[in-house]
Amino acid sequence: MNRVTAFGWVPSFAQGSVRDLRVRWALEEAGVPYGDHLIGPEDQASPAYRALQPFGQVPVYRDDKVQMFESGAIVLYIAQTSDALMPTDQAGRAMVMTWLFAASNSVEPMVGELAGMDLFHAGEDWVAARRPQVETMLRKRLADLQSALGERNWFANDVFSAADIIMTAVLRDLRHTAILADYPALAAYVARCEGRPAFRRALADQLAPFRAAEASQPELAGR
Repeated sequence: MNRVTAFGWVPSFAQGSVRDLRVRWALEEAGVPYGDHLIGPEDQASPAYRALQPFGQVPVYRDDKVQMFESGAIVLYIAQTSDALMPTDQAGRAMVMTWLFAASNSVEPMVGELAGMDLFHAGEDWVAARRPQVETMLRKRLADLQSALGERNWFANDVFSAADIIMTAVLRDLRHTAILADYPALAAYVARCEGRPAFRRALADQLAPFRAAEASQPELAGR
């Protein structure tokens, strides 16, 4: 059985953003059955887990051939074995890889910086000075991204691919803001990706243990 590590619970702002979701989604799109292994803070700090994931993060992925960490690398690995996530021709595969890394390297750092300020450092003095600069840079990047998407439905070869899994995951980290509404083509793109049955199944699977934890420990709900 393919196995993905995931958290047993995270605060509400992180639910739907933890990166095992990207791997779950890729596996669902590829039609690959998998199980999850839930961990908590004590596991993250353990030498045994650090031997699998040096930074104590999730996910770790294992199948009968490989053991890996880093969600982007795992999604790319899954895609390379699935026609549902990557075309068979060399040019098409190159474009998927190009857009996958563009999501991770050209878009995510700005999204992550903004989200980090809003979710972890809101109200701190330095944020008031820094956030407008970050938002300005992010908006320019989103305008460029929207122009690149143009009239297409998907980023690589206008066929849904692993690149769209990573790009959507990145853009979803803006959902605590109204920024994406100013880029209607990108907002429609995210909605289109979120409407895919495989995404819905992956999200439900990530959220299920969180809901179970909150049901058994009501004090967790709403945190």
